[in-house]
Amino acid sequence: METRRLPAAPDAIAPDGSAVRLLVSARGGSMAHFELAAGQTSAPVRHRTVEELWYFVGGRGEMWRRDPGGAQVIEEVAPGVSLDIPVGTAFQFRSFGPEPLAAVGATMPPWPGEDEALPAEGPWTPTV
Repeated sequence: METRRLPAAPDAIAPDGSAVRLLVSARGGSMAHFELAAGQTSAPVRHRTVEELWYFVGGRGEMWRRDPGGAQVIEEVAPGVSLDIPVGTAFQFRSFGPEPLAAVGATMPPWPGEDEALPAEGPWTPTV
């Protein structure tokens, strides 16, 4: 059994440039808190082997995703919005407003390591 409080400082910086705070993990998946500073735009990436489920808990912004079926911009991500990032889906997000854009994400299977995320082409110029 594992219990973990949200760390005050990030544990890592994700390949997309967001601050990552690790939460609990299990054999089938792991959870993390992602935060992108106000006014920033992430680098576009895609995952090789994991899928993720995100639930936004703070701030507001936009999220772009592209899979073989096409691309989509979710024009308002804010607390209460959830979305999926299937394996191989390119994605990018940006934060608007005065506070960071924050989400809790579940990764399945657990995050395997730093070579999991690959650079992708996205619609916006990254700032991180």
